[in-house]
Amino acid sequence: MQCELCGAKARVLKNVRIEGANLQVCPQCEHYGVEVVQPRTPQNKISSPGKRPVSTAPITQQTRKRRDMFDMIEGEIVEDYGDRIKHARMGRGWTQKDLAMELMVRELLIKKIENNDLIPEDDIRQKLEKALDIRLIDIPEDESEKQRQKNLVPTLGDVISIKKVKK
Repeated sequence: MQCELCGAKARVLKNVRIEGANLQVCPQCEHYGVEVVQPRTPQNKISSPGKRPVSTAPITQQTRKRRDMFDMIEGEIVEDYGDRIKHARMGRGWTQKDLAMELMVRELLIKKIENNDLIPEDDIRQKLEKALDIRLIDIPEDESEKQRQKNLVPTLGDVISIKKVKK
């Protein structure tokens, strides 16, 4: 057998994870990664003669849905978010310190957001929108989006998927 990392021939290869890839490597290369240990399954029981063996090991596959931050974004934040926050704050007669106390955040955070040095995270953005009664997310209007969809010409991929549905 041959080491997948250095190419040396070896009698014994170990399964090692290196940079996210599982490789079978020789003993000299195993220190480059972490050894992957496969869980041992109990001996299979034979239920009756002539039938396939039945495993008694419980199925414990964990299927976790990966969270993608872009799935949670409602729309894009407006470009003039700092000016909108500043005008709404000044319209209420609040200082940056007053707004920070209202939102229970640091005053420096409010200063950076108003100067467009920092884009507010979702929780801070929602607090700002609620406290100042403003909208910081630019969501396209449903009507204009529907008009754009009506004007679209179907592509070859659309036609293929339509024909598959009809069958």
